[in-house]
Amino acid sequence: MRRTVFNEDHEAFRETIRGFIAKEVAPVYESWEDEGHPPRDFYRKLGELGVYGIEVPEEFGGAGESGFKYQAVVVEECARAGVTFGSSGVHTGLVLPYLLEYANEEQKQRWLPGFVSGDIMTAIAMTEPGAGSDLAGISTTAKLSADGTHYVLNGAKTFITGGVLADLVLVVCRTTPYDPADRRAGLSILCVDTTSEGYAVGRKLKKIGLRTSDTAELSFTDVKVPVADLLGEEGNAFAYLTHNLVQERLAIAVGAYASAAAAVRFAVQYVKERKVFGQAVAEFQNTKFTLADCQAQVLAQQAMVDQALELYQQGELTVADAAAAKLFCTESASQVIDKCLQLHGGYGYILEYPIARLYTDNRVFRIYGGTSEVMKTIIAKSLGL
Repeated sequence: MRRTVFNEDHEAFRETIRGFIAKEVAPVYESWEDEGHPPRDFYRKLGELGVYGIEVPEEFGGAGESGFKYQAVVVEECARAGVTFGSSGVHTGLVLPYLLEYANEEQKQRWLPGFVSGDIMTAIAMTEPGAGSDLAGISTTAKLSADGTHYVLNGAKTFITGGVLADLVLVVCRTTPYDPADRRAGLSILCVDTTSEGYAVGRKLKKIGLRTSDTAELSFTDVKVPVADLLGEEGNAFAYLTHNLVQERLAIAVGAYASAAAAVRFAVQYVKERKVFGQAVAEFQNTKFTLADCQAQVLAQQAMVDQALELYQQGELTVADAAAAKLFCTESASQVIDKCLQLHGGYGYILEYPIARLYTDNRVFRIYGGTSEVMKTIIAKSLGL
C-alpha cells in the first residue's frame, strides 16, 4: 500500500539514516547490548548527522523543521534493521518538546546548542517506585530555599531511560504539598544538572529488551537546583505532561507498527530459505495464511499511524486519538511479532536472529507511555463512559 505521508525530503533522510545504521550501528550492535548502551561518542555522531537538531530553531544550531515526521523516519529505520539508537528516542522524542515549548530564551541559549550536538544528553524523570502511570501520585519534593535562589530536591525515580549517561534530567517533582482534593496540582519540572551534589545514579536496570537503552534508578538528596532551571511555570507540570504525552504515544505507535512490519519482512526472508520435510517453510499453507494475516494487520497499523502523523502535523491529534493509535498498534504488533517468531521455530528464540530482539523490545510498548489499560480508560472517557 503506497504511503503519502512522507515527501521527497523525508525519503532522502531515510536513505541517509539507513546507510548510517548499516555502517555505524549494525556491525557493533551486539557489543552495545553487552555494555547496556552505545559509547558516549555515538551520540555526538548522531549530532553531527543532524538527527538531534531537525526540529530545533536555526538560531540554536538546528534545522528549524516542524513536525514529527523526520523522527518517525528514524524510528522506522531502526525497527527495520532491528536496532535502536540507545536513549536517543527519549532525547528527541520526549525531552525536546518540553524544551521547545516551555524553556525560556535564556534556557534555550544554554541548553539547545549542546542538545543538538549531542554534547548534552537528556532524560526525563517521571516514574517513581510508587507512581508509574499515575503521575498525580508523584512524591519527589522540591522546596524553595529561604532566600528564594534555589530549590532543594529530594526523592527517587526509577525506570529512567537515558538515566546513566544523561547530562541534564528533567525531574517532575512536587513544589507544593500534596492535596488529596486536587492530586494534579503542585507539580513542577526542574532541569537538573547531573553533576550536582546529592544527585546519584543507582542501579543500572537490566531489562529483557531494549538492552542498548540505559535505564536507571535515580536519587536526589538535598540537591540544590537554581530557580533559573525551573521549566515553565511552577505548579503547571501536570498540564505540560498531558500535552506532551500525545507525541510520546504517537512515537510508540510508530515504533510498534515499524517493528511489526520488520517482523514480517524477516519472517518472509526466513521461511523462503528454511527447509522442513524437504521443502521450504514458505510452501506450507499455514505459513502463507499466517503471513497474509500478519501483513493485513501491518497495513491496518500503517493506515492508523499515517493518519495520526498527519493529524499531529496539523495540530489536531487529540489525547484520545493518540491513545487509540498506541493501543491498537502495540497490541496488534505483539500478535504479529509473536506469529513471525513462531515461524522461525527454535531459531526465533536465539538472539542472533533479529526477530528475537524485536520480540523482547516490543513488549514494553504496551507498558510505557501509559499502559494499554490506561489507554482504554482514556478512550472510554472520550466516549462519555
